[in-house]
Amino acid sequence: MSQAIKKVAVVTGAAQGLGAAICLFLARDGADIAIWDWKIDGAQEVVAAVEALGRKAIVCKVNVASRSDVNAAAETVRAQLGPINILVNNAGISPEKDFLDITEEDWDQVMNINAKGSFFCAQAAVPDMMAGKWGRIVNISSSSAQTGAPQMVHYAASKGGVIGFTKALARELARYGITVNNVPPGSCYTAGLKNAAENEGRFPMGFDNWVKANIPVQRVGQPEDIANAVAFLASEASGYITGHTLSVNGGRYSN
Repeated sequence: MSQAIKKVAVVTGAAQGLGAAICLFLARDGADIAIWDWKIDGAQEVVAAVEALGRKAIVCKVNVASRSDVNAAAETVRAQLGPINILVNNAGISPEKDFLDITEEDWDQVMNINAKGSFFCAQAAVPDMMAGKWGRIVNISSSSAQTGAPQMVHYAASKGGVIGFTKALARELARYGITVNNVPPGSCYTAGLKNAAENEGRFPMGFDNWVKANIPVQRVGQPEDIANAVAFLASEASGYITGHTLSVNGGRYSN
């Protein structure tokens, strides 16, 4: 990428957790950051951390399942930061429910946010990348789509769609200098996992024992583990990698 082109990254679901860590790693690597999230409480802390790294940051309240929200936010990014050339589709929901109890509304909500949201955001950002002849799209999928997961049929299906979306879009956009890859995190220590770990019914053997039995590296992931992989795939160094699934799961699943 020419030094004259500055990096502008959109990270969805970025007000906390994995998304917040991804913002900091991208800022460290020289990108200005647009934080897109439906719940923006706490987003100013991410802004302050990005600015402390010498980069600009803005916050947009966005429902990624709404094309009008996504398009309006993309225009805001262009006006305040410039053309978008990095997109990280991190926003998602991961409800748990027995298969026979999943309603049509449950299914549609998960698909709309996890799959359709990635589609809307990519369509909004890709024209900028084409114009600049350089772009990076990194989709956050899930190890649940690789292995399957009980009580997560709708979630695993949506993230499996994200993996297929990644591969097809990578083939279509490669000639424009745009790479498209995905990172499926394994068990990662966020607020959601913390709550699950405290649920004795979820881990009858105890959470620590479950980790030792199921994760070869003997620990859960940290947001920084995922952010490091995303930052690599968003960098100039990854230009010969596209359509790839970079699993970050402590060895729990090999692809």
